[in-house]
Amino acid sequence: MDLMDIQTPPQGAYAQADGVEYHFVEMGEGSPTIFLHGGGPGCTGWSDFGQVAPLFAADRRCFLVDILQYGRSAKPVIKGPMWDYHAAKTVALMDSLGIERADFVCNSWGGTIALNLAAKYPERVRSLIITGSMPVFHGPLAPLPEGGRRGRNARDVYYGGDGPSWQKMRDLMARLEWYDPEAVPEGTVTLRYEQSLDPEETALAGASDNPRGDWQDLSADLGRIEAPTLFLWGMYDAFLTPDYPLMLARMIPNGSLHVMSQVSHHPQEERPHDYYTIATGFLNQLHG
Repeated sequence: MDLMDIQTPPQGAYAQADGVEYHFVEMGEGSPTIFLHGGGPGCTGWSDFGQVAPLFAADRRCFLVDILQYGRSAKPVIKGPMWDYHAAKTVALMDSLGIERADFVCNSWGGTIALNLAAKYPERVRSLIITGSMPVFHGPLAPLPEGGRRGRNARDVYYGGDGPSWQKMRDLMARLEWYDPEAVPEGTVTLRYEQSLDPEETALAGASDNPRGDWQDLSADLGRIEAPTLFLWGMYDAFLTPDYPLMLARMIPNGSLHVMSQVSHHPQEERPHDYYTIATGFLNQLHG
């Protein structure tokens, strides 16, 4: 799949889920696999996983979901604990789509949603592959970069000043999401920049209150996760160095860690074939 295919996302479909509307792209047949994207400006299920999901779709039924407040999904103001809200709504989406249990492949923000879902609704999750997520606010060796606020700070810079621009999007991706800044694909920059101009997303980013809900630390919940969990991490993740997912893997009863070289926060985009090989090896070992 070339970058022009990534820049032109499929039309996708919509589903109602407990009072909100989700947009998703579905492809392939087989075991249900839900992909949840990160929380960066302009991120969608397609922008984060469009390059790698067709590989999974060879033998899996893949759902690339726009999480709430992103992409073409609804953008409600969230009140109360944010990860509990997202987990409950994602379960409602699974109900709407007739999915009893699924494997989850997730980046950053989406991974924290999936971890909380696995802790609160264990019967709905077969396994988890988590990349670049921050479910707890502490690290094992040193304070987290920018006090754990690097993502929120970057979003504030992107939407602040003169507002979003193509160059600001490219700079954000090159600085925080890609190991090789020269390799950032222009098509993906354009896709995310155009999505970031969505008036509802811009309003959420600039709101003075907290429309995303109350932040939750999941330290007390990770030990409840029954599903086998692979933390698939970039060696040069700009948000969380590999000592952090090693700590997470030890907090989960059946957790493990693989660290990929020469990638940062979005290894599934930088090295999609290698990401797929590692992830599907983990899934096939579990489920055959």
